[in-house]
Amino acid sequence: MKFAFPLAAAVFAAFPLASSAAPLGNAKAAESIVTQVCIACHGTDGNSTAAANPNLAGMNAEYLYKQLSEFKSGARKNAVMAGMVANLSDQDMKNLATHYSAQTPKPATAADQALALAGQKIYRGGVQGSGVPACASCHGAKGQGIPVQFPRLAGQHTDYVYAQLNAFRVGERNNDAARMMRTIAEKMTDADMKAVSAYIQGLR
Repeated sequence: MKFAFPLAAAVFAAFPLASSAAPLGNAKAAESIVTQVCIACHGTDGNSTAAANPNLAGMNAEYLYKQLSEFKSGARKNAVMAGMVANLSDQDMKNLATHYSAQTPKPATAADQALALAGQKIYRGGVQGSGVPACASCHGAKGQGIPVQFPRLAGQHTDYVYAQLNAFRVGERNNDAARMMRTIAEKMTDADMKAVSAYIQGLR
């Protein structure tokens, strides 16, 4: 049986989301790029059907734009994404970020209840004695994230979250400000990462 894991608002206060006076880009202008370039991996609406590809729906536009820019500059390494953004202009990337941020995320469920319950403890309270802080302290009690700094995590694929945590741990991904995620991931065991990744998929 699969379970979803809503969090009570009383447990953690939700972080306020920053808002811009105007959208980062033009969502309508991104539609042709979405259908020609992005749809195969991320879908038109940003809800990926492949566990290895991240869901983009509802992600903070500023964060998405930052990641696209860093794939283009090489600050974030990924051979597939480097090819995808190679011919995109700065405005194209702003438009894409705005398009996907406006899409509605589809709720997901955790496939392994026991593993997700273990991950819930890490997400809410960190790992005592290891220096691993609560994920909620940066990503929000309900995984909504904070624009620019921290991405939305709620409903993200378990496999993708685990892959990114491991990439931070081994240094394959290093576009985190002040080594924040690398420092945290280096203190996590493989079991910790698998547990919190399982919980995040069902977070809503």
